[in-house]
Amino acid sequence: MYNITDKELVSLTVRELNRILRGLPKDEMVQLKQRRRTLKNRGYAASCREKRMTQKEELEMERSILRDEVDKLQRENYEIRRELDGMRTKYEALRNFAANEMVQPALRLMTMQMVKHDQEKSVEQDYDNSSTQFSYSSGASMASASSPSSSLDTSPDSLPDTES
Repeated sequence: MYNITDKELVSLTVRELNRILRGLPKDEMVQLKQRRRTLKNRGYAASCREKRMTQKEELEMERSILRDEVDKLQRENYEIRRELDGMRTKYEALRNFAANEMVQPALRLMTMQMVKHDQEKSVEQDYDNSSTQFSYSSGASMASASSPSSSLDTSPDSLPDTES
């Protein structure tokens, strides 16, 4: 039988192997080809096992990352649901309060607007009363001339008597 190592046999090309096999008896030729085929298959099987193990490790790592992400999202979902339940409770309490007080939303809005308007008017009047200088000859105050929205009557007839 032809003496060749397993490593050499596996690394030979088909052409090189056929050159070596020329002149060998048929049974040795078949045996050498079978040995080469077995060695090649072992190599393929080993590389497949290695590839499968690498792929398994990568998938396990990805699975771990995804599990962590799912856990995080579940915690966030729980917190958001808790917050939503709290808001629902507050909404129901406010709705019940409004129903018990028989306050209509439109009426409440109008009342709030009226209060705001009155407050603005009061602030405007306070400002006009404290910082207005009157010109008796022109019959209008400087604040009235600079602020057309002011509804105060600042004519000399409407001014209070300051002589005491």
